[in-house]
Amino acid sequence: MTPAQNVPEDRIQIGQLRSAYGLNGWLWVYSNTEPMSNIFDYLPWYIETKEGWQIVDVKRWKPHGKGLVVSLKSVSDRTAADNLVGANVWISKSQLPQAGVDEYYWSDLKGLIVLGLNDEEQEVNLGQIHELFETGANDVMVVRATADSIDGEERMIPWHKDVVQRVDLEAGRIYVNWGVDF
Repeated sequence: MTPAQNVPEDRIQIGQLRSAYGLNGWLWVYSNTEPMSNIFDYLPWYIETKEGWQIVDVKRWKPHGKGLVVSLKSVSDRTAADNLVGANVWISKSQLPQAGVDEYYWSDLKGLIVLGLNDEEQEVNLGQIHELFETGANDVMVVRATADSIDGEERMIPWHKDVVQRVDLEAGRIYVNWGVDF
């Protein structure tokens, strides 16, 4: 690990170091990538520790059970691994491939204003995307109320072709076929 001089401004979180594994400095790593092993395609990693931002280099990794374990250069024992537990794994967003047509990174969707329809089919502000999660059937947007939204409701809106009408990243908006009463 080396202190990071230039932490990327466009950084994006792609995982987290969860717990020590064994006695030789290995760590369980949680991955936000799909498939999860793609986390190792994006190096170097930046992590924030008590000592500040660090650049970490992956020495080895392997699938283990339903997860992944990683050996980092300069982390050679359990104590060193324990000191990194809970650290988020970040990369420069420029390392990611461009999203395809009508594909979006979740990080680009968080914070978008969601515009739906009221009973008169007029456009209304339903709130702002707070997070997204997978259900197996489809992804779901958690939309939280803002000062400008029509009410104080939190909504779970499916990411589905019949629901999501248009995404305008430049305007910071997403248009959905979703009524106020849903």
